[in-house]
Amino acid sequence: MNLNLLLENLTNPALLFFALGILAVYLKSDLEIPPNSSKFISLYLLFAIGFKGGQELSHQNINGEIILSMIFGIIISILIPIYCFFILKRKLSIFNAGAISAAYGSVSAVTFVTAASYLESQQLNLHGHMVAIMALMESPAIIISLILISIANEESGNKLQKRNVIRHSFTNGSVLLILGSLIIGYVANAKQAEGIKPFTNDLFKGFLAIFLLDMGISSGRKLKSFFSFGWFPAIFALLIPLLNGCVVAYFSKFITPDISNRFMFAILAASASYIAVPATMKISVPNANPGLYLPMALAITFPVNITIGMPIYFLVIQNT
Repeated sequence: MNLNLLLENLTNPALLFFALGILAVYLKSDLEIPPNSSKFISLYLLFAIGFKGGQELSHQNINGEIILSMIFGIIISILIPIYCFFILKRKLSIFNAGAISAAYGSVSAVTFVTAASYLESQQLNLHGHMVAIMALMESPAIIISLILISIANEESGNKLQKRNVIRHSFTNGSVLLILGSLIIGYVANAKQAEGIKPFTNDLFKGFLAIFLLDMGISSGRKLKSFFSFGWFPAIFALLIPLLNGCVVAYFSKFITPDISNRFMFAILAASASYIAVPATMKISVPNANPGLYLPMALAITFPVNITIGMPIYFLVIQNT
């Protein structure tokens, strides 16, 4: 089953377009996405993720366990980028450390969907509120990472008021868009929201494919730099997700007894974002190298999670 999941996801059109972008660079093709179009697609993806999460949340009957689960998810997405940043900045620049820590603190929608398929293979169902929690976990890691980058810059001599750091982190266009879209999706009338459903749902995968094509081109241009950092990024991308997933799989028992919810929490903690975070970093932290954080998330963490990660997290949950 794990092999089938791996093959199924490696033939996902979005990931294949990412590979096409890298190939285009190595073939010295003139293929490129115009900068204005690229920025629009980045903003669209953030908008769609936030709005769909808000809509999903509006359909849930909020109870104590769901509220506690939301808080738990936010705490996870705050803590992971903090400790990752301090590990990473020992070997990498502040900008790369911030971008990578944001990616690993945030979540991967594709890994989430794959995990839902794994649950089905175990005769378990995905509960709808976990989709909303996934959307809620996108932003905190980005905000924390932007704050950490700003504070680290201040310590390096770029004086910046801490109040301004926090304000700018929350009012950053990308962060504001995904948080605002989440709130709008939650309060919007369901009947009225149906009118833009084709835009937020039906077009999403197509725009994602074009976005990953663009990121593949960006990564391909800088991919050689990935190997210049030695083995550290690869080891980090291999071990940190497994650590995060196992730790959260264990501690989630104090939040919910439901096996499927605990499993999805483990997946959310273990996955690395290659949609929301790259879209944000492309706009907010252009000094970060997409040829570093994208290959880490896509080429290492993603296949590790869907092959050996999922069975390990499930085993931890079953035995705790």
